[in-house]
Amino acid sequence: MLDNLSTGHIENIGRLIEEEKISFVRGSVTDLPLLQEVFEGADGVFHQAALPSVQRSVENPLATHEANVTGTLNVLIAARDCDVEKVVMASSSSVYGDTPVLPKREDMAPGPLSPYAVSKLADEHYCRVFSDLYELSTVCLRYFNVFGPRQDPNSQYAAVIPHFLTWILDHQPPVIDGDGGQTRDFTYVKNVVQANIRAMESDAEGVFNIACGERTSINALARTIMDLTGIDLDPVHRERRPGDVRDSLADITRAREAFGYSPAYTLEEGLEETIRWFQGL
Repeated sequence: MLDNLSTGHIENIGRLIEEEKISFVRGSVTDLPLLQEVFEGADGVFHQAALPSVQRSVENPLATHEANVTGTLNVLIAARDCDVEKVVMASSSSVYGDTPVLPKREDMAPGPLSPYAVSKLADEHYCRVFSDLYELSTVCLRYFNVFGPRQDPNSQYAAVIPHFLTWILDHQPPVIDGDGGQTRDFTYVKNVVQANIRAMESDAEGVFNIACGERTSINALARTIMDLTGIDLDPVHRERRPGDVRDSLADITRAREAFGYSPAYTLEEGLEETIRWFQGL
């Protein structure tokens, strides 16, 4: 495992390192020589590294490009040079933009609204080109709003669910961007893990949506979390963030047919596990 810990914490994998279930290298995907060293002898690479925030990309598009686009190109070059058989890459539902058609299908024309979304679309094109030119098998998984335990709620760029959980468990009203009517297809992290493993073990190549295939408004999300925790609060609304899409819902048919992906956790089941972790249970 390679990570520069810019958005993660070593404590999250400390037990795995101590038990020698994984080896850890602190470094960045922007370091091509290091990637070429680490990838030597690997059969496959799970490429999850990115600066994942839409807001951060609006504020600093150059940093997003360096980590997401240059970093992905380095991963592909190192994989090619080390004779890696397959790369499974984390893409994003943000590439679809704000097109009104729902659900989102992989054959729809992209319409990115942020530098982050542009970077992920560029990554997908690089993966396709490397598959065509160098016979490196690649899969790009378009994640839809991933959540789960260990998400950092303290960053200003934190995702909505860890923010909501932190506020609600502290009996503070959740803060909602915009009117809260915007919808998302929230995906529990264990569903994402399943998708990655199935994609790596299959012969599949190309782009695939990874989600639950269910549409939930931000207002409904806040209400669900309050119902599950038994804490009732009145949400506070603020201005909508630039670059955010209005509605998102995935068609996951292609992933199901290509490598048998089927979400094992619903939104509520994932929230229940995540709440228990945030409560320290």
